[in-house]
Amino acid sequence: MAAVGTRGTVTAAFGFNPDADAQKLRAATKGAGTDEKAIIEVLARRSIAQRQLIKEAFKRMFGKDLADELRSELSGNLEKVVLGLLMPAPVYDAHELRDAIKVRPSHRHRPSFSLPLLLALTEECCAEFGRSLEDDICGDTSGMFQRVLVSLLTAGREESTAVDKAQAEKDAQEIFEAGEGRWGTDETAFLTVLCIRGRNHLLRVFQEYKRISGRDIEDSIKREMSGNLEDVFLAIVKCIRNKPAFFAEQLHKSMKGMGTTDSILIRIMVSRAEIDMTDIKEEFAKNYGKTLHSFIKGDTSGDYRAILLELCGRGE
Repeated sequence: MAAVGTRGTVTAAFGFNPDADAQKLRAATKGAGTDEKAIIEVLARRSIAQRQLIKEAFKRMFGKDLADELRSELSGNLEKVVLGLLMPAPVYDAHELRDAIKVRPSHRHRPSFSLPLLLALTEECCAEFGRSLEDDICGDTSGMFQRVLVSLLTAGREESTAVDKAQAEKDAQEIFEAGEGRWGTDETAFLTVLCIRGRNHLLRVFQEYKRISGRDIEDSIKREMSGNLEDVFLAIVKCIRNKPAFFAEQLHKSMKGMGTTDSILIRIMVSRAEIDMTDIKEEFAKNYGKTLHSFIKGDTSGDYRAILLELCGRGE
């Protein structure tokens, strides 16, 4: 399971009783009609670990799988959120990442997974789908984009927090010479630095790059690359600089303009609720002048809105 942070909006419920929660969920799905409000109040206010205990209690007490029971009672986006909440974190992310690769190619450019989670995802996909994520990536992508994704998946990023100033200058110079400083672009140099170096080191590389080139590295990536490769390198840089701000940007994009990209909205709200949703909310308000709470209220409706607002945190 992914590490749970201290800045989440969903925490373990005090006085938790899995048998009592299982009883509530059984009552909510039994007979004519479904009590969606009761389902939301239980599942959106329990931690991932507590939900696993509820699932065990439900099966023990009623001889049924809770996910199957809820799948037969719910539909649409509410069903997607609820079923996502019932999964352990690596299982949920494995499903979402595989779906992004196999079904939603336009969403492939969001490599916002931590090193421990990537390791867990590799194991989880083999268990869940009988094949590795690398097999799926290699089967559905190609070229340098495929190489970047495989590099991220092999979880080779350095974990040291130390910064080697001389190496940072060398890395920045190599990236510059691979892009702005030559005719054409050597994307391999970008991969070697951006997919392997540790976060603190990369922050120094970005400083040195701007000193050498006079541009932010994001601007150079936009000038030198296009399509999925541009997207994936920009996502890496943004996550290194400020991961909550990256997620806030993705949430804003998912809800602005005509319609809502529910798949992105759901994935972020479910996967980050216990980790850093409070930080994401702060970045959202700072960067877009409105609260995430108000955006969700304006772009969703009904029980789907209610469960997202629970994950967002009560109040603004």
